[in-house]
Amino acid sequence: MDAFFASVEQMDNPELRGKPVAVGGTSDRSVVSAASYEVRKYGVRSAMSVVKARKLCPEIILIPGRMKRYKEISRQVMAVLAEFSPTVEQASVDEAFLDGTGLERLFGPIDQVGRRIKARMKEATGLTCSVGAAPVRFLAKIASDLDKPDGLSVIRHEDMHEFLYTLEVGKIPGVGGKLMEILARMGVRTCGDVLKKPRAFWEERLGKYGGALFDRASGIDPNGVVPSEAAKSCSAENTFQEDTTDRELLRQWLLAQAERVGEDLRRHGYKGRTVTLKVKFADFRQITRSRSLDARTDNTAIIYETARDLLKQVELKRAVRLIGVGVSNFSARSRQVNLFEEAPAGLEATSELDRAVDAVRKKFGGKAVTRMELLGFKKKPTNTAE
Repeated sequence: MDAFFASVEQMDNPELRGKPVAVGGTSDRSVVSAASYEVRKYGVRSAMSVVKARKLCPEIILIPGRMKRYKEISRQVMAVLAEFSPTVEQASVDEAFLDGTGLERLFGPIDQVGRRIKARMKEATGLTCSVGAAPVRFLAKIASDLDKPDGLSVIRHEDMHEFLYTLEVGKIPGVGGKLMEILARMGVRTCGDVLKKPRAFWEERLGKYGGALFDRASGIDPNGVVPSEAAKSCSAENTFQEDTTDRELLRQWLLAQAERVGEDLRRHGYKGRTVTLKVKFADFRQITRSRSLDARTDNTAIIYETARDLLKQVELKRAVRLIGVGVSNFSARSRQVNLFEEAPAGLEATSELDRAVDAVRKKFGGKAVTRMELLGFKKKPTNTAE
């Protein structure tokens, strides 16, 4: 999808269309999560600090992210793709791979398939996307970036090697800055430069990475399209406007996050056995602490109490910048209690309470019901991720 988060905001609010919009926090400690094409003209990019973004574009409009809304549109995006191919692998909230084998027999030549996907996506979501098609996976990814926004690029089998010969090695997914530095010292800039030496040469100098590099430069990719797996974890975390050592404040954040995680688990029918606490300190040192439960759960109270107990074990010698809680080790199946095993005390009652709260919030909004422990609690993080 094209500038996904920012495009959703511009679609939902027509006053933002054509303006330099970025999604992210508004404080100086925040970073840009997504940038519209209007603001990219100034050099603003995702993961850039808000301070730098404001210097590059003083007129920038910063909007807090709405992950729930983005996920809603993402599900529509993936549903559209499933109309065209039974084999869809979701790579991120706004990107996926499709196995196009045989699609020509249903929808015509591959470039026509791309145009039909784009038209259907616009019809279903109101947003534009860029499509890339190629004989192998990594080249399809590269092709999708060649003509953004609202682009369509096809690399045909007969043109693949000519295209690769002049392709900069940095365009190959997985080739990062460190490897680029090594290759630059060796005078390697394009895939054609890589192919001037045999595969054994690269394996000797770079090990398995050298072999993979040579394969990509040759147009070889052993990775096919694998249908997306179910989620493996669910988490929520927040970065604070000001670093803190206030344990009571941290506990309140854990409760608010446990509510979000629990609600998400119940909505998707998952239960998890492992609860993980994440803490990032002011010096950016990060730790995680995990505990495995006797039984899988989607219970907000159990998630919170476990995370709270894990926090008690953490020494706060430095102020905390970020805190988060997650649940993993999922099962989508109900657990059957053994005839001779007592159900955990209060578990069913609390689960009923959770479901009742979920139903009220779904009908009347997220603020319709508030836990007593969170009365007066004001959520003002600089950044939120789920």
